[in-house]
Amino acid sequence: MPVDHDVLVSGAGIGGLTLALALHAAGIRAAVVEAAGLPLPAGTGVSLPPSAVAELTALGLGDSLAHHAVAPAVLSHYDRHGGHLWSEPRGLGLGHPVPQYSIHRAVLQDLLLQAVRARLGADAVRTSTAVVRFHQSESQGVRVTLRGGGRVRTETALALIGADGLRSAVRAGLHPGEAPPGWSGVWLWRGLVPWQPVLGGRTVVVAGGGGVRLLVHPVSYPYDNGTRSPYGYGNGPGAPYAGGPYPGESLPRRGQALLHWTASVRLDPEALPGGAGAADWNRRGRLAEVLPHYAGWRIGDLDVPALLAATPRIHGSPLVGRAPLTRWGEGRVSLIGDAAHPLLPAAPDGTGLAVLDAAVLARCLARTTPDRAAGMRLYEGHRAARVAALDVAAPLPCDLLLDVVAERAPDGFAQVGDVLTAEELNHWTAAHRALEAAAEAW
Repeated sequence: MPVDHDVLVSGAGIGGLTLALALHAAGIRAAVVEAAGLPLPAGTGVSLPPSAVAELTALGLGDSLAHHAVAPAVLSHYDRHGGHLWSEPRGLGLGHPVPQYSIHRAVLQDLLLQAVRARLGADAVRTSTAVVRFHQSESQGVRVTLRGGGRVRTETALALIGADGLRSAVRAGLHPGEAPPGWSGVWLWRGLVPWQPVLGGRTVVVAGGGGVRLLVHPVSYPYDNGTRSPYGYGNGPGAPYAGGPYPGESLPRRGQALLHWTASVRLDPEALPGGAGAADWNRRGRLAEVLPHYAGWRIGDLDVPALLAATPRIHGSPLVGRAPLTRWGEGRVSLIGDAAHPLLPAAPDGTGLAVLDAAVLARCLARTTPDRAAGMRLYEGHRAARVAALDVAAPLPCDLLLDVVAERAPDGFAQVGDVLTAEELNHWTAAHRALEAAAEAW
């Protein structure tokens, strides 16, 4: 049957663009539609675990990642008073064949977008084009109604993939009547700020306790050699400065890196910031909302209140999630990334999971060609079980550890042995590694 597309992907986020590249590498024609216009929303920082880095490297993006991202050397946990609990290496230091990376989300998205357009064609990604509804039939595949450019039209595809995030239009079509996303009880603030390197410059900092948590990590190396990456950040020699930062950001000065921070606080509903509304990752937050929760925090050479106060643009949003689906897709239609399994902050980073979803789906479709529905079910059989094993509703082991320490030593401690036995610390460390291993699995 003649169709407009082999695979139509809804959503030009990290997962959707990775899927387009992976399908192209597997010899499958793909096209991407994205509801947002250009420039795409910038976001803040994301982490890529080694398994996701391996997949992106196989797609030819290894050199770009090495140039534009930071490879963290260590993950360190602290209580809210700066007391050190435990640390462990990251990426290569843990024996992985490729690094773990931290990168500006918009930089990663732009690298993927450039690669898709270079390999699949300039018209492979259409922005300001949204999926309205779809209908499947044996004779016509998937008929997809799209809205864009001031008009509505229908296109056909052998398969449709929803990579369109928490409020996925494709998910809504697969699961009509599903309850809207619900608030997790946690409010999240995020920001990017030019800052002097802290704790050695390649440390992922996790600190907190008692319902208050802070994550800080660099997404660029220091600008100290007279050159910057094309995105304006200091990521090594040989890349001329080619423009300013994303809207609302400031460029690092010599000696500074770009640091990403995420602050999460469990709040009573009556204490929610004004105009809370629905989750919106680009909602403006205010310093006055987040700063009181971190007054007096200092972690090594990191002055937390000063870091927050220097952030040019703060994003603030309620953390929402959805109940797990009993099935992700149906027929020739399925989901990846947050459209399939939106993750709360207590779960592993969703960016890496979306990359793995995309890679596995492309392999499954290639293996079952030309039966696209069979490929969908093979993919879902692999990935749904893996994601379910993460138990995303359960608190992270490190958060439980931080809460225990905060309860036992509300005013801080001198030595970690004063608040935790060696057996307890080994237990929390093993639980953390088990969760990471589950997230890394295909």
